[in-house]
Parts: sequence; structure tokens; C-alpha cells
Amino acid sequence: MKRTEVFALALGLFFFSQAAHADWSPARRITWTSGWSEYPAIAVDSLGNPHVVWDDETTGYSEIYYKGSPDGGSSWTTPKKLSSTTAGCYRPDIAAGPSGALHVVWYDYATGEYEIYYRKSTNGGITWTATKRLTWTSRGAEYPALAVDSSGNPNVAWTEYILGNYEIYYKKSTDFGTQWTTAKRLTWTAESSDEPALAVDSSGNPHVIWYDKTPGNYELYYRKSTDGGSAWTPSKRLTWDSYGSWYPSMAVDSSDVLHVGWENATIEAPEIHYRKSTDGGTSWAPVKRLTWTSGLSGSPRLAVDPSGNPHAVWYDNTPGHYEVYYEMSPDGGTTWTASERLTWTPSGAYDPDLAADPSGLIHVVWQTDVPGNFEIYYMKSK
Repeated sequence: MKRTEVFALALGLFFFSQAAHADWSPARRITWTSGWSEYPAIAVDSLGNPHVVWDDETTGYSEIYYKGSPDGGSSWTTPKKLSSTTAGCYRPDIAAGPSGALHVVWYDYATGEYEIYYRKSTNGGITWTATKRLTWTSRGAEYPALAVDSSGNPNVAWTEYILGNYEIYYKKSTDFGTQWTTAKRLTWTAESSDEPALAVDSSGNPHVIWYDKTPGNYELYYRKSTDGGSAWTPSKRLTWDSYGSWYPSMAVDSSDVLHVGWENATIEAPEIHYRKSTDGGTSWAPVKRLTWTSGLSGSPRLAVDPSGNPHAVWYDNTPGHYEVYYEMSPDGGTTWTASERLTWTPSGAYDPDLAADPSGLIHVVWQTDVPGNFEIYYMKSK
């Protein structure tokens, strides 16, 4: 989403208000830029320290930036630019490995087609490896999703444009990000398959979910591999909706239970839905609706805490503009708390992401419309 590039207020005079809540820290602004800072993604390392990436247009074209906190979110490092292009980089994702290594992917238009690129850091974000190109396509690759397995190897799924259609592709590294397998195509559909979500279970097996328009409206589909990404099960359809399902998010807990959330267009407006699988994706529990609002609830993100309980954030325009909301399940996804509003802004909060730390605390990032500009904000549970 874009807004008119006008600063109605000087950045230093903008006041962000967030209603006090005993269970959350105050919202903390972590970027101050002259360009739009958008689409943040967050990961938390084994020490409980959050790391955030986003794309920013301050240079005149979008670049990927990174900030980390060495003390659990209290203070933050200086922004570090991870990309170097004059063509535009977008939609980064970040994951932390079990040893603390940070992995980042994004897509970049430097070659004249969108392609997927990758970098990693083994010292908490202080220094980063050289940029590595992961795809070579004739029509473009976009929307990468990243997950790291229990051995520390990164896995990536993305959307690729093939002969007038979008399809889902996957690859992984078996040496912590240095070398990568050949890209594997996961879908062959009559209509577009788009924007995958990815999770890797404790055995190193990847699970991918995406939305596909082949049924006539967008529905969610799922595949998994039982041998670390070489062979894959047939596609499994997860939704049957009259109005469509989009933007899935997926997380796997320590017991290998799969948790999926998505945006479903009901007859009134899009709402957030959820379902889970306790047998590695073979069967799935009934769909559970998480929101009932008068506005639009969209773009959910899921994370699972060390106790196996899922947490969800999304944005909703019921207040008259978009704000960030949160729910969690205290029993592994069976029941859910009431929706909790996390932001109170004068002009909107969008595109949240979240991660759980080893203590079970939840870290959330989003972009806020500081009038005329977008900036990144952060909070965590107490």
C-alpha cells in the first residue's frame, strides 16, 4: 500500500499513541527515514534478541535494511543496508538458526527481472556474507518465504512467473547457506499459484502452503516433503470458500503440529481463519474462524511459542483506519482469546509480523503511517 508522499508534519513532531496495556511494552519506533519503510519481518534468536528487516525507499528506490537488538528489544543497532541496487528490492524475510545465524532473503529487479537474493550473518547482524543470487528465471521470481531447519540450513519457497502463470518453487542449502540445491517446481496449475508460506519440522522436512485460483476463486493448497525437500506429496486443497482465501501464514511447533492462518473473504468482509494438523499435514482439523468484525481483517501472521501455543497478528480497519490486532491460543489452537488491539494511531498501522522467543515472549513489528511516510514500530509482550 502507498500513500501520497507528503510530510504533513515534521517527523520530530509526530506523536504515536498506544493505549497502556499491562501485558505489552509501549510501542517503540525503530526507524526515522525520509522514505517509506515498509513490509517488516522479524526473527528472534536463541538468546531472545529480535532482528528486523524491511524495505525502504529513502535512496529513491527500495533497498533492504536490517536492525537488531542486543538486549531483548530495549535498544537497537544502527540500520544496516543489506542490498545494493538501483533497480529496487522488496519483501524481505528473515529467520534465525539454532546457532544464532541470521538468514535473509528478498527479491531484486537488478537484472531486469525480479530474482531472489540471500545473505546471512553469523555474529548477530554485525557483519554479513556477500549477496548470493538464488534464482535465474526468464520471467521473474517474487515473494520469498524463508525457514531454517534444526540443523541450521535455510529453506526458501517463492512465486515464479511461468508462461503467463505464477507457480511455486522451492530450494534449500545443505551447508548453512553456502551452496544451494537446484530449484524444484512444486505446482503445475491452470491458474496462478502465489505467495507461499513455509515451515520446516523437527526432522528437516519442509511444508509449503499457498493460494491458487484454479478452482475459480483463490483457495489454499498444501504440499510437504518427507525426505528433506527432494520428493513431495501431492497437492492437498485446504479450503473450500465461496469468496476466496488468501495470504496464508504457517508455523510448526516442537511437536511438529502445523498451524495455519489466512485471510478468508466472507460475505461481509475478509476475516481471519485458522486450522491445524497434528499428523504432519496428512489430516487437518476443521476450520476455525478467529475474527468477527465490521471491517476488513487481513494479512495474518502466525508464530508458535515454546509451549506449542499459536499466536496471531493482523491488521483491521474497523476503527476507521487500519490497526494491528492480536489473539493467542492457550491450548495449542483449540480455543482462542478475544481479539486484542495493539495499536492506536492517527492514520494507520499495517503489515504486522511476529516471533516468539525462547521464554515465550512475543515480539511484534509493523509499519505505521507517520503522516506522509511509513516507519517501522516494535513492541513485545511482558
